[in-house]
Amino acid sequence: MTGRLKPKHQRLVLVVVALIALVGAALLASWALRSQASYFYLPEQMAEDPPAPDQAVRLGGMVEEGSLETLADGVTISFTVTGRENSAIPVRFSGIVPDLFVEGSGVVAEGRLGADGVFVADNLLAKHDENYVPRELQDMTEHQAAEMAEDTTVGL
Repeated sequence: MTGRLKPKHQRLVLVVVALIALVGAALLASWALRSQASYFYLPEQMAEDPPAPDQAVRLGGMVEEGSLETLADGVTISFTVTGRENSAIPVRFSGIVPDLFVEGSGVVAEGRLGADGVFVADNLLAKHDENYVPRELQDMTEHQAAEMAEDTTVGL
């Protein structure tokens, strides 16, 4: 016997090595991304089963009417995010607030739940409804808005 593998066995070894490499790459990618994963919670889910205090998560819901308050430093705001089942999570955010962020609107807050039960947001994402109209077009009639759109697309 010469010690050489038959072509059939060579293909089998090649397939096994490729599978091992694929599994290794998947494990390496999941290990590298484990700290980047950000789980999404609704207020009722967060109240029922809160995440670990240092875990990065997203909290989504509606900004409760009458809950938006600017704190004494002028940069920090606090508000309450509510869900469908009358659950509410207090949120604190320091930074620039998105233009579409208002009471009664949808919001996704990225951050961490503090030990005191207050969600400390690092980032706010404001959501608009399907009837969104840019501020520049709010006071225009439909005809004026169409003319403005026509003017901006003529050079394209």
